[in-house]
Amino acid sequence: MKKAPETNDKLSALIRGETERFEKLHPRSRALAAEAKSLVGGVPMPWMRRWPGPFPLVVQKAEGARFTDADGIEYVDLCLGDTGAMTGHANAAINAAVSAQLARGATTMLPTEDAAWVARELARRFGLPKWQFALSATDANRFLLRFARALTGKPKILVHDWCYHGTVDETLVIADANGETISRPGAIGPQVDPAVTTRTVPFNDLEALDRALAHGDIACFLMEPALTNIGIVLPDPGYHAGVREITRRHGVLLIADETHTICAGPGGCTREWKLEPDMFVIGKTIGGGIPVAAYGLSAEVAAKVEEMQNDEGIDVSGVGGTLAGNALSMAAVRATLTHSLLPGQFEKTIRLAERWTEGVRVAYEKRGLSWSVQRLGCRAEYWFCPPPKNGAQAAAAMDHDLDAFMHLWAINRGVLLTPFHNMALFSSFHEQGDVDRHTEVFENALDALVG
Repeated sequence: MKKAPETNDKLSALIRGETERFEKLHPRSRALAAEAKSLVGGVPMPWMRRWPGPFPLVVQKAEGARFTDADGIEYVDLCLGDTGAMTGHANAAINAAVSAQLARGATTMLPTEDAAWVARELARRFGLPKWQFALSATDANRFLLRFARALTGKPKILVHDWCYHGTVDETLVIADANGETISRPGAIGPQVDPAVTTRTVPFNDLEALDRALAHGDIACFLMEPALTNIGIVLPDPGYHAGVREITRRHGVLLIADETHTICAGPGGCTREWKLEPDMFVIGKTIGGGIPVAAYGLSAEVAAKVEEMQNDEGIDVSGVGGTLAGNALSMAAVRATLTHSLLPGQFEKTIRLAERWTEGVRVAYEKRGLSWSVQRLGCRAEYWFCPPPKNGAQAAAAMDHDLDAFMHLWAINRGVLLTPFHNMALFSSFHEQGDVDRHTEVFENALDALVG
């Protein structure tokens, strides 16, 4: 097997050519980007600068599995708002429910019938009996870390090396060469030395997990069932059973963050793989584009948290927010869980992801490249290396120039992949033709690289 060219003259020339093509295709986006001088860095959020190309595409409209930019170019959207639009853009059923609720009022800081319905449905899907809400999975994770420390009396948390759980301070960490916790590259202004709050272990390493918990100072292990933000890294057989046995033996609460891994099925990896977390987090996807998150608790944990929340100081407890559980978000979640993320839809989207995976595999194998492709449910991603087993291996395998070329090539031919990854996510609005279009574009990119 061979590698594609890395940072060499051929790849640099290809990137220059694709950049020129991007600029010619998008004069209106370029002009609008130049006018955005009142935005820091010209974008609403800093990561929007990390799309390939000298300026960001400006979106005009999005519907179903496609969007159209300011220059009138339509794209097959395989990013879907990095999971936030996994139910499809401008989903009619969700739009109708949100519009109706807006006419009745968006937020009152009082419960609605929808909230109770949503909690029952989340309990049915994921198996944890009690639920509350936040505006983002980041907030939900923060809240559960507070609960875990309060319930256990232990000061530290544990996460996987190169994990991602939103912008939670304690989780923006990696392990150094000696296995010690340090700030993740790019983390801005950590409030304390992260080693004070957090320990890290490699994904798929049960021995390291046992050693970390043996210190006796860990309140909880916050984990994704499969790594996603460093790229898809799948668990070894038996890994989750080992995690559950070890955490129980050490009296450590287990938190499953399924904000991205909901791609595994209607009940996420928790249902598909029969996991037994003590706490559970899910975000963006369940709102169909409206900001919302939910966190679930086991019966034992819920009883203790309910007792804790009887305290009169709950409004300054670090948990909540006046917009959490608002009527608009609850209406959006109820509509989403009624009309989307359903078993039949996952059957379709998983088939599409399987076809995408096979198309990618056949293309790189035919050209003798030592690449690989991983799939989790209706999400899949290709790598420029054999499948990584943990986050450090995944990070070490990244090739930013090759990433930039593959993304630019795809964008210039009407296909959008998830930024920072070579990842595709499928909604029920995608069709086989969308997959085949990506396969064609991918094969042509490889021909340009190695042909």
